[in-house]
Amino acid sequence: MTQDAFAEAPMLFESDEAPVTSLPTGRLPSYIKDHRKRLRERFMSGGSAAMPDYELLELVLFRSIPRQDVKPLARALMDTFGDFNRVLTAPEDRLRQIKGVGDTVITDLKILEACAHRMARARVMQRHVISGWDALLDYCHTTMAHRETEQFRVFYLDRKNVMIADEEQAKGTVDHVPVYPREVAKRALELNASALILVHNHPSGDPTPSQSDIDMTNRIQDACLALGLTLHDHLIIGKSTELSFRSAGYL
Repeated sequence: MTQDAFAEAPMLFESDEAPVTSLPTGRLPSYIKDHRKRLRERFMSGGSAAMPDYELLELVLFRSIPRQDVKPLARALMDTFGDFNRVLTAPEDRLRQIKGVGDTVITDLKILEACAHRMARARVMQRHVISGWDALLDYCHTTMAHRETEQFRVFYLDRKNVMIADEEQAKGTVDHVPVYPREVAKRALELNASALILVHNHPSGDPTPSQSDIDMTNRIQDACLALGLTLHDHLIIGKSTELSFRSAGYL
């Protein structure tokens, strides 16, 4: 089959613009007419930097909800969750609480979230982690910074510090996640890993380690030493910054 055999499907309507209807005052909203066309043109000419988060979210909602004014919904989502990233990563049950959000909107948002995670992950998997530390931090923030509950992940590395596995070990509550050092070490042996990096997030946004974080890290460090494994670091991911146990002197 040649490339020419593929073509974009025609839109169900001649235009997917929202129908222009009058306000209760009798006036028309100034942004309605050709709004979608103008916003798409501005995106294509200037990119995402040319528009605020709520307009980028509108572009996404254009695909989910044809022929309706989605600006109020975009604003409601932004007001509820705070920023574009938090809208994409919001739990399904919380999204459904927003009037106008249904299966199609949730599916499209979660597809975007998965794409963002996969793109960030591609920059670190099978790569030398220590020399690509910034990419690793970007991946951690993309996947974990906006979660509403704690998540604990382990990056397993080979002898050349190339990441061979990225695994979620546990999920928890807003301020606690259960971690079992024996299982972390056992999995390293199964993968024939030589080193590892621990990562978890603090939904509060503050990456300062708790005493339980420190105690858990020490137990995993002891297990690693007993098995000849290297614990490079433990990263705590906050909303806009992170804490490195090694840089902070905890390791």
